Amino acid sequence: MEYFIGFDVGTGSGRACLVNSDGKLLADHSVETWTHRSPSDHRIFEQSTADIWGALAACSRQVLADSGVDPKQVKGVGFDATCSLAVTDWEGRPISVSMEEEDSNLGAEGQWNVILWADHRAEEEAEVINATGEGVLNFVGGTMSLEMETPKTLWLKKHMDAGRFRECMFFDLPDYLTYRATGSLARSNCSLACKYSYVPPGTRMEHASDGSSEVSKEGWSRRFFDKIGLEDIAARDFEQVGGIPGKNGLVLSAGQPVGKGLSKEAAAELGLVEGTAVGSAVIDAYSGWIGTVAAATKGDDGEMDKPPTFDDAAHRLAAVAGTSTCHLAQSNEGIMVPGYWGPYRSAVFPGYWMNEGGQSSTGQLIDFVMTTHAAYPRLLELSKKTDKSIYELLGEQLDKMQKDEKAPTRVHLTKDLHFYPDLHGNRSPLADPKMRGMITGLDLDASLYDLASKFSVALEAIALQTRHIVETMNGKGHCIDSIYMSGSQAKNTPLMRLLATVLNMPVVLPQHPSAAVVLGAAMLGRFAYEASQTHTIETQADADRAAQDGGRLWDIMVAMTQPAVRVEPTAGDRGEAERKLLQAKYEIFLESIDIQRRWRKRIAAAVE
Repeated sequence: MEYFIGFDVGTGSGRACLVNSDGKLLADHSVETWTHRSPSDHRIFEQSTADIWGALAACSRQVLADSGVDPKQVKGVGFDATCSLAVTDWEGRPISVSMEEEDSNLGAEGQWNVILWADHRAEEEAEVINATGEGVLNFVGGTMSLEMETPKTLWLKKHMDAGRFRECMFFDLPDYLTYRATGSLARSNCSLACKYSYVPPGTRMEHASDGSSEVSKEGWSRRFFDKIGLEDIAARDFEQVGGIPGKNGLVLSAGQPVGKGLSKEAAAELGLVEGTAVGSAVIDAYSGWIGTVAAATKGDDGEMDKPPTFDDAAHRLAAVAGTSTCHLAQSNEGIMVPGYWGPYRSAVFPGYWMNEGGQSSTGQLIDFVMTTHAAYPRLLELSKKTDKSIYELLGEQLDKMQKDEKAPTRVHLTKDLHFYPDLHGNRSPLADPKMRGMITGLDLDASLYDLASKFSVALEAIALQTRHIVETMNGKGHCIDSIYMSGSQAKNTPLMRLLATVLNMPVVLPQHPSAAVVLGAAMLGRFAYEASQTHTIETQADADRAAQDGGRLWDIMVAMTQPAVRVEPTAGDRGEAERKLLQAKYEIFLESIDIQRRWRKRIAAAVE
């Protein structure tokens, strides 16, 4: 029997799962990772590659121990991670990204060498980049997010000693992990195209700045890097960020084998065998897409659908929902959707395009709404006393409220309460980091009743914003007709039913929602193992030839994705009543955007 391990690095933990070739989960383990928050700047979120790798090593050894699988039987491993910026010197030693007001160690060898995806220090740099009108911006929805790697790299250049900056290598975190595992500097097309302003060769760029156009030849736009102030990176043929493919760099498709597999050092740390195949990594959300959209589904009637075809993937939106939520859809052609990241060419499958929408704060939003409420200590006390989770208790409270008020649905309990959810800015479809949360309908109530209402209206807000995201994508040319969920929020049954009703389409839940992302990484490990049996990738030409076999990844996805369950929209009179009220609340949701933007302009004019 052959086995595979997937490694996932989320916002707060490292994780490993061990599966067999059918995708059956045999062992799963996670270890918390550190996040440093600046005491003087709320925008700062930093992590440590040493801590992250140590967590993955511990997870690997634990799943081997729990499963009893001989390390020799593990044939391949894959990695996914958040789109965070990891910085090292040319020997792989961590370089600090921290700059405190009183004690700066920016650029020194130091523990905090990762700028987390959620870090918002590069707002000014993103504004500079977005003012260029360069064609690169057409592949990030027209507006580059301050969460991406290029603005963060520019921030480091502006604040780090120039000599030290030249000594740095910059990695999107998934690519750092394959480097740490193999010693190979090969980068993934997923990481570079999605987060580092890389435009795969052969892609046409239209420059709004001067009306010209050009076809990408090197993958990197020298005029873009020169214009934004990273001309020294361009002058060195982009060596610091992975190099030019075929010249001084190697860019791989998802799952292609990296280097010669696990290095001796990495294998010892992970408890595996030197040379075990390592698949080219992807960003965590894309791993969630890989781990979910090939599922055959089982409806409420228990009947199974036919196994999906590759063409079916274009109609399936993957929603990877944890601290934040990412929404991913594949298409045959590049579809420009303003306010959405992408279209990204060959982000997963060579020649195909991906668009990525997102909500910057969803799970985090739900937690914030609960933990900041005056009744939260009382809820914790009840949880301890009854041995029930806080979510069970809130559900029971909402059921009681619905019965007492003779409300046809839970939504009717909050008919006069309206919540706009962008407390951490809007990622999609507005691409506006200055958006903030809004709530109307407050009264002088600090009871559990009110906490339950606020919890329920937060779920509504997340669902309504998801509708805004999906409708915008379909309005530009996508044909999404179902949502494939993964992540911790997939366990939130009321939210899943609400999403199905708000969107009027089925929501599909995998057998192990929280493991879907790490399962996707394991699939990359299997793909790398199989590919390494027939291909040796040493040059870009080798990688490009091997990419023609990308369809095998879909076959692996179908074989390893366990059957999933469909959640249908609420039906009957109850469903009709709920949809009617939700439609009204959706219209109010859209009005809230316009109101906030008008108010912002009014205040800006008053303080000029």
